[in-house]
Amino acid sequence: MSDQTIIVSSSPHVHSERTSEKLMYDVVLALLPVFLVSLYVFGINALIATITAIISCLLFEYLIQKFILKTKTTITDGSALITGILLAFNLPAGIPVWMIVVGSLVAIGVGKLSFGGLGFNIFNPALVGRVFLLVSFPVQMTLWPVPIENNTTLVDAVTGATTLGLIKEGVQFGQSMSEISTQIPSTVDMFIGLTSGSIGEMSALALLIGGIFLIARKVISWHIPVTVLATIAVMTGVFWIADPGYYANPLIHVLSGGAILGAFFMATDLVTSPVTKKGMVIFAIGIGIITVVIRLFGSYPEGISFAILIMNAFVPLINRYFKPRRFGSRIKAKIM
Repeated sequence: MSDQTIIVSSSPHVHSERTSEKLMYDVVLALLPVFLVSLYVFGINALIATITAIISCLLFEYLIQKFILKTKTTITDGSALITGILLAFNLPAGIPVWMIVVGSLVAIGVGKLSFGGLGFNIFNPALVGRVFLLVSFPVQMTLWPVPIENNTTLVDAVTGATTLGLIKEGVQFGQSMSEISTQIPSTVDMFIGLTSGSIGEMSALALLIGGIFLIARKVISWHIPVTVLATIAVMTGVFWIADPGYYANPLIHVLSGGAILGAFFMATDLVTSPVTKKGMVIFAIGIGIITVVIRLFGSYPEGISFAILIMNAFVPLINRYFKPRRFGSRIKAKIM
């Protein structure tokens, strides 16, 4: 009889054809509508920024793993590709290429591989890169190109403020919301995406199409994105009802900035979000609250990136107190 080794592993013994690579490429497909809108709105600059971020993230992941960590390279699993896309989508079109390369290095080298790679990183790598660039180069990171359709001079350097930036600036100068509303895009433009902003945050329609696709494919759960957006809407709605002349209505807060992009594509990162449904809701409520506090009372007009990173740090604690039920356990039957 030949010597056969029997390996017994712990339950559950579940097999699925849905690998992490397939999940990653589902996310890439979901981001395609947003990318197409960005090309229409910002033209060649959006393409250059996205390609630069993708190539940089893939290259840095390969080089760091190959020559510094000396581990198996994982550039084909799709995670570095998504990091590159999301990093680009959080940047203004026309940002200098070298800054994108630096942001990619920070995202991959610091945000991901310094923790051990995919599955071990605490923070969303793309947001680590984005926040690093925002803190290091605040001027370049807040030069928002005007959409091509509104750029009558046909000059790439034409810039304008985002919707949230216009509101923040107007409030600081003592303007009422009725006065500010004449300067900001309409809700239709914000829904379609004909506004200034980061490459991938303008079109609520394209983002919702991608987000619904991910939910339908069961790549993500609805709990985080719906709770984040609902929390933002409820909190801003309370302030708006209390003083509509000073605070913007909740629809503007949901449609503008990176709320939808963050809620569907970054807060739902499987590695950096809680594992249970209750944990997801707590996590998402925290993101919504912090986002609104920064938007209304902070120095930055947008706060979703900071909110997600802050709540990423609480995920281990949330997972500890909201543990999933052990496989095979059951509620004790009542003794009759």
